[in-house]
Amino acid sequence: MEAYEEVKPPMSTCLLTDIASFSGNLLKFKKRHMIHRKLFITAVGTLLAIIFLAIEIYAPHTFFEGTKPITIPSDSGARAIGSILKTEGAIRSRWVFVLYAALTGQASALKPGRYVFSSRDTIPAIARAIAEGRAVYVEVVIPEGWTAEDIASRLFRLDVLTKDIFLSFVSTPPGGFAARFDFLGSGASAPRQSLEGYLFPDTYRFSAGGEAEAVADAFLKNFGAKLTPALRAAAENRGRTIRDIVIMASILEREVVSNDDRAVVSGILWKRLKAGMPLQVDATISYILKIEAGAGQRPDGKLTTDDLAIDSPYNTYKFAGLPSGPIGNPGISAIAAAIDPRETPYLYYLSRPDGVTVFSRTLKEHNAAKARYLR
Repeated sequence: MEAYEEVKPPMSTCLLTDIASFSGNLLKFKKRHMIHRKLFITAVGTLLAIIFLAIEIYAPHTFFEGTKPITIPSDSGARAIGSILKTEGAIRSRWVFVLYAALTGQASALKPGRYVFSSRDTIPAIARAIAEGRAVYVEVVIPEGWTAEDIASRLFRLDVLTKDIFLSFVSTPPGGFAARFDFLGSGASAPRQSLEGYLFPDTYRFSAGGEAEAVADAFLKNFGAKLTPALRAAAENRGRTIRDIVIMASILEREVVSNDDRAVVSGILWKRLKAGMPLQVDATISYILKIEAGAGQRPDGKLTTDDLAIDSPYNTYKFAGLPSGPIGNPGISAIAAAIDPRETPYLYYLSRPDGVTVFSRTLKEHNAAKARYLR
């Protein structure tokens, strides 16, 4: 049997094979190492991002000491609110606030208002306060007889809302809004009458940076509560609409100070209306000058001949009947006097400089009183 000797490849060939094998293994090792390294870097980066995000969310990052009021305007979304908070120094990152609000489902629940935040507040505390509407409330006192413009000016000064926005809403409230209050439609010629006269004077607590609808809603609900069923029935028994009562009450509120005198003046004015006489009420002219002409009351309190000739449906010297709308927002005593007038023999009255009301039966007596007290 013939023996065969094993033939080995040359040394150079084996070396090349070994080198190639080693290189391949080295590349595989490097690839595995690079993958592991990338995974490691990614994991570390993710961990650092989570830690950073947690610090941003759960650690205070205010740029002020103590507390600070911050106003969130109406119709502000999460992004806009985040920008405001960052600008005011309450948070460091707008986007962290937006992300947190979105992940916690609070982004759509954020409410306008004036809030007070502490330098210790975190993003969760801030977001929760805004979502729950825990705004600062401002106490607003509205005196009897004030016009809607007077009220709007005070609301603006107290940072409740912008004057123009409130006046615009009051002058032409949405139909659906006005329909919720039955007294607004009583005797109204238009479904969207002004809310002048129904903004009941009282002390209110409003959220700073609030909305016109919410503020007007509070006024009207209060009016509806004060206008009891007994008062409504009394007005109906006299054949008078709520609107006519409110217009008369607004005149009484501005013309007379004493509750007793208001009842007497109410009887005089209703008597004039029944007789077809013009009311000739100075307060209606003052309202025209203030609202329509923007001039306000004369410094000396006296009206001119030109004032009495102004062509306006509020001019009770030029046109008979009630003016076209209330000239202010009366309180309950004026409303009660308008509903329940006192019958007297008087047909004229005037207010002395000291506030005392002087009544007269005839025009001659009235002119004598004017000469005595007003000249």
